[in-house]
Amino acid sequence: MVHAMINITKQANQVLNIVKAKYDFKDKSEAIDYVVLHFGQELLEPQLRPEFIAEMKKRQKEPTVKVKDFRKHFKLK
Repeated sequence: MVHAMINITKQANQVLNIVKAKYDFKDKSEAIDYVVLHFGQELLEPQLRPEFIAEMKKRQKEPTVKVKDFRKHFKLK
């Protein structure tokens, strides 16, 4: 575990208190962990979300197209 001394605004402190109460966390450290990890899922590596993986698996099954046939395959002029 990493210890950190941080400065936050009054508003951020209120939000942490609400998160702490809503999820019945023991302390603000747990609330900070929750908020950071929850936000991190949205922010970091969105390409690894389950829907992205499902889309890529679907595309893997599609036939490969040679460069010379690209326009013809995608009906481009």
